[in-house]
Amino acid sequence: MSGGIRAWLDEGEQESARFREQPKPKVTNGAHIADLVAVDLRYRKELGIRKYGTPLQAHNGRDALQDAYEEALDLCQYLKQAIEERKVR
Repeated sequence: MSGGIRAWLDEGEQESARFREQPKPKVTNGAHIADLVAVDLRYRKELGIRKYGTPLQAHNGRDALQDAYEEALDLCQYLKQAIEERKVR
């Protein structure tokens, strides 16, 4: 590997070393996240129908992998933003 890429990877590995071990989740009276996600999925389906006239379906003429990849890139940025904003300055 070139020095630039190796240096970049080394920096990333150093950043990853800052991740802390997480404890096992504890049982709480909190909402079941899968149920909340199901509600969100139903909402997104209805939103898609209103916006595009149809729910998301297979063989719709779009490249689902490309769409998902672009959404994942956005998600990574939002997640990193939230992590950065949680840091104590």
